[in-house]
Amino acid sequence: MKVIEHFMSPRNVGSMKDPDGEGTYGDLKCGDSLTIYIKVKDNIITDISFLVFGCTASIATSSMITEMAKGKTIEEALAITEKELIDALDGLPQSKIHCSVLGVKGLRAAINDYLKTNN
Repeated sequence: MKVIEHFMSPRNVGSMKDPDGEGTYGDLKCGDSLTIYIKVKDNIITDISFLVFGCTASIATSSMITEMAKGKTIEEALAITEKELIDALDGLPQSKIHCSVLGVKGLRAAINDYLKTNN
């Protein structure tokens, strides 16, 4: 199962030195929180990493969203949906669907940060 694979061996974990964009979504006080860092060259996300505090599904969705966004244009990455993220993981339990929102909103926050400073 891809969820377990991404939980046990998450991709692109860690903070990033001098990111072009950084976005956080969630709230540590009430649960899961995700920060995504991106490097962008010629409108393409060339590098991406994340730090997450959360459950198994939060770790898996954070890992998968970075895999999905890497190599995509800013526009393509902004278009990634929660459903596409869930489908890429071969599904999530109903009680963990909210974790896909964490990944997508974290990615969009990082991209919006990049766009604000590089408009």
